[in-house]
Amino acid sequence: MESLQSAIERLASQDEKQLDRDARQTFMDFRDALTNGKIRAAQKIDGKWVVNTWVKLGILLGFRLGELSESRLDANLSFVDKDTYPARRFTVRDRVRIVPGGSSVRLGAYVAPTVICMPPMFINVGAYVDEGTMVDSHALVGSCAQIGKRVHLSAAAQIGGVLEPVNATPVVIEDDVMVGGNCGVYEGTVVRARAVLGAGTILTGSTPLYDIVRGQVYRATAEKPLEVPENAVVVPGSRAVTKGQAAEWKLSLYTPVIVKYRDQKTDQGVELEEWLR
Repeated sequence: MESLQSAIERLASQDEKQLDRDARQTFMDFRDALTNGKIRAAQKIDGKWVVNTWVKLGILLGFRLGELSESRLDANLSFVDKDTYPARRFTVRDRVRIVPGGSSVRLGAYVAPTVICMPPMFINVGAYVDEGTMVDSHALVGSCAQIGKRVHLSAAAQIGGVLEPVNATPVVIEDDVMVGGNCGVYEGTVVRARAVLGAGTILTGSTPLYDIVRGQVYRATAEKPLEVPENAVVVPGSRAVTKGQAAEWKLSLYTPVIVKYRDQKTDQGVELEEWLR
């Protein structure tokens, strides 16, 4: 019997006319495995995050196979989307708290038991959200983003997604990370375990990260994404522009700054979250 991976890779390489009748059922099996967390878009191997390219190919295949379909909540509120990725319906057996107020999770996203979703928030296809995590109001978990255990994504936090190119690493937030309000983490950035991102911190593939504790500057390269070290406490900062007109005008540019590494005082500052659960 053809494995799911082989079947997805075969179907993804075919054009629309070549796709057979079984293509949609194969995709449905794939989507179920993705929703149940049996497969995922990226995984950690020997300390390094590795992309499962075939999984991302399968997600893209779902968009190709899907047809526009209307769904209704009531007589006045309707949605139109690909029928291969409808909104996921939860039950008490899932042990996921979905607080009333306009949140949505697409089928094809894994949401572990004990996750808390505050309204309104959105989790896109291919995302993986592990146990004990809170996704707060107006937060976004983008396609294929990998969120660890006991993470707090505060209000309006944006965790970027990436489907193409298929070999691109998605954003990764490891276990016990605190992401402050209005933070943005994009372009494959990896935030290592127990890091804290202060409110308003923006991390991208072109953003240098200045570590004033260790005297280092971290940057993304063609071979690896930007990484925030374990236990780092990152806040928004700025650096002076020293050349040209900008220097004369005394302008500065935004940059994230590591100001300390997590200690007992930091732990006490984020402890309130546990009481809210």
